[in-house]
Amino acid sequence: MFHRVARAVCHAGCLPRKELYEAWEMARRVRRLFRGGRIVDLGAGHGLLAHVMLLLDDSSPAALVVDTAIPASCAKLHDVLVECWPRLAGRLTFIASALEDVEILPADVVVSSHACGALTDRILDRAAAARARVAVLPCCHDLATCDAGPLSGWVDGPAAIDIVRAMRLEQRGYRVWTQTIPADITPKNRLLIGAPEEGKILFDPDPRSASRSGERSRRG
Repeated sequence: MFHRVARAVCHAGCLPRKELYEAWEMARRVRRLFRGGRIVDLGAGHGLLAHVMLLLDDSSPAALVVDTAIPASCAKLHDVLVECWPRLAGRLTFIASALEDVEILPADVVVSSHACGALTDRILDRAAAARARVAVLPCCHDLATCDAGPLSGWVDGPAAIDIVRAMRLEQRGYRVWTQTIPADITPKNRLLIGAPEEGKILFDPDPRSASRSGERSRRG
């Protein structure tokens, strides 16, 4: 399957080799855990990740490919993949839209490969608010806009940011998996995957909320 996808991507001639490997390695790890569901690929670029997610599990009915601007060459890549796999025809929708304008449903699988900086946090927040399954491969960790918590004294800033993300997702009632894709593909290789756990009590990870709750208890 990978070699067929690689040949199709090379034939399209519009994607860097690195994006092919990132999409493949991420998709196959996510599909080991998550089956079915509409795929929602946010910050998707050409949407290769969404295509591969459908190819690896045909039980997903459709995919939504979302970015603020869809590349003109996206259609070229899509056409080549549909030519190789006709079953993809009519199952992918491409939307130029802000993240906040996209409706996410509980049955969805939300994915994003290398959403820059705080965009990863916004994607995690949207998925968690909908109680949807989610997988992100973060990049461009910005210490000015992303929360490293109190961990930066022990680990480097980007690792601290991703640890805080994983802990917050767990605090919101998710089961969390932390994995990596091969570092020779990208140094930004930490893969964060989460699925809502039924019946698990949600906890607001905002420390200010905890502080306010404590103040109310003391006043009571």
